Amino acid sequence: MSAQPQNGAAKAGRNTRAADAVKAFHEEERYGKDVYDWKLAKKMWPFIRPHRRLLWLSLVVIVFTSGGALVRPLIMRAAMDDGVAAGNAHKLMQAGLCLAGVLVIEQVLGFLQMYAMQVAGARAMADLRGHVFRFLHRQRLGFFDRQLVGKLVSRVTNDVDAVLELFASGALLSIGDLIKLVGIVVLMFSLDHRLALVAFVGVPPVALLVRFVRRRMRDAFRAIRSNTARMNATTNEQVTGMTVIQAFSRQAAAAREFDEVNAQYRDANNAAIKWDAIQDAAIDTIRAICIASIIVSLGYEPVSFGTLVAFTAYIKEFFDPISALAQRYTLLQSALAGAERVFTLLDASDPDCPPLERGEPGSAELDVELDHVEFEYKPGVPVLRDLSIKVPRGEKVALVGPTGSGKTTITALLLRLYEIKSGSVRVQGKDVRRYDREALRRLFTVVPQDVYLFPGTVLTNVAAGEAPDRERVEQVLKRLGAYEVFASREQGLDTPVLEQGKNFSTGERQLIAFARAMYRDAPILILDEATASIDSDTESRLSRALTELLRGRTALVIAHRLSTVRAADRILVLQRGRLVEQGSHDELIRQGGLYARLHELQFSRTEHASAGALPVAAPLPAE
Repeated sequence: MSAQPQNGAAKAGRNTRAADAVKAFHEEERYGKDVYDWKLAKKMWPFIRPHRRLLWLSLVVIVFTSGGALVRPLIMRAAMDDGVAAGNAHKLMQAGLCLAGVLVIEQVLGFLQMYAMQVAGARAMADLRGHVFRFLHRQRLGFFDRQLVGKLVSRVTNDVDAVLELFASGALLSIGDLIKLVGIVVLMFSLDHRLALVAFVGVPPVALLVRFVRRRMRDAFRAIRSNTARMNATTNEQVTGMTVIQAFSRQAAAAREFDEVNAQYRDANNAAIKWDAIQDAAIDTIRAICIASIIVSLGYEPVSFGTLVAFTAYIKEFFDPISALAQRYTLLQSALAGAERVFTLLDASDPDCPPLERGEPGSAELDVELDHVEFEYKPGVPVLRDLSIKVPRGEKVALVGPTGSGKTTITALLLRLYEIKSGSVRVQGKDVRRYDREALRRLFTVVPQDVYLFPGTVLTNVAAGEAPDRERVEQVLKRLGAYEVFASREQGLDTPVLEQGKNFSTGERQLIAFARAMYRDAPILILDEATASIDSDTESRLSRALTELLRGRTALVIAHRLSTVRAADRILVLQRGRLVEQGSHDELIRQGGLYARLHELQFSRTEHASAGALPVAAPLPAE
């Protein structure tokens, strides 16, 4: 008996956590405050794991290259003591050949190690970037309503690239550096424990320095990643709105806005550069002090020249890994800052709507049904209020009303792009929450007013995600009377589509949208003022095709120009999210209600324009 409530509570808990993650994603300044490195590493591991063999290979090679670095000072000691000091040319030659051999082997193994590690990193980050991209495709539109495009682009590109830098810079080399440090300590104590103790007086200051710099470097790189996203968002907005910016001579204001963001990005970089420079300078100073201390101590107890050379080399080899670790730590902070932002995004999906345990069955004769639906984009601001609509199968229904009355919202709820607050939305007698989202959306085809063309060709755009059948595409275009429009181009249906379809006119893009709808052949058609951007010649070309497209289908037509809805079987008039009138065009005109007033207002404007005034558009007024 208690299992059901527990499951519901668990689901509610997951929804609460997801909602909290969404809130955290929007609050840039709170990123990463409670995120630990090991948690991020744990989250990255699923993407690294498939390529772990390359990383294991790299790790094994690192062990051998680290051993070579430990052997070199010993060879130099033998060359000095057994060769130079003893005057033995043969020993000196042997030491030289051994040193050259070790160096060659180190270089070959170093190449193999870096290649294996960077290939593994590139593959892992490609998997991560693909995962983030597919994650974005799974989100509902409410998620994107709250985002800046540039920030999302930054997550997929800059932040993932920052993680990739961890591999490109040789992250696993840090393991080799640690091996070298341990080996150097052991060997230096075996050579002369007194000099070793003198040499290592600089270790505690270095440890304190790294601890001091760590938090400041992470904060600096968080700021860099955050400001990179802001700069991408600003650039995207400015480029997208360039026509308006130039038309209103707003270049100076736009430049000031960008300069402000750019200055924040510069300052964040300056902070990272400052702490990196302080760290490097401090480590170099400590190293010089340690070498000087060794030289001073020789005045109390001399050692052989070879031992001195070996100790000096080991001191350099000891602090070189520390410097390298410090530099890689800088990159690590950048990578972890990027990883924080990527995984904060992945944790920030909108909470799923709980599945229906029970639901009132709808009528199988109704293709579309809204039953007492309440919906709001923002809490406390209702868009649809207790709305009930029934559309029988095969009926052509027009949705009209002032701007903001909820017409387009209805179609978004049918496609389950948003979740309703209360009530029920049914398609073909089944609540949309019981459908698999993809299965639900295959029942619809949408022709929007603003047509989006995908990268590809005319052929692939008409197919719109399905396997393109050239013969079928040609038949569709011929039925539309649009085949010659595209076939007359130099590359015909294989004409590339440039960014946002810039190489096609508005009318041509709309023709592709109609062809796409006919190719999809779904039972329910949504036309969102599909002919508003089409000239009269193109509209007449489509009239026959529209008749063919509507035949045998349920259709919802969102109209701003009332002249386009006269032929509808029924007209639904919306106001402030409520259904206030319904009927045919003639019936609504006779009622003398809102529709009649809107019709009179719109057509009086049209007549005024045709009487000699400047022609103006006559959309429906906003509420």
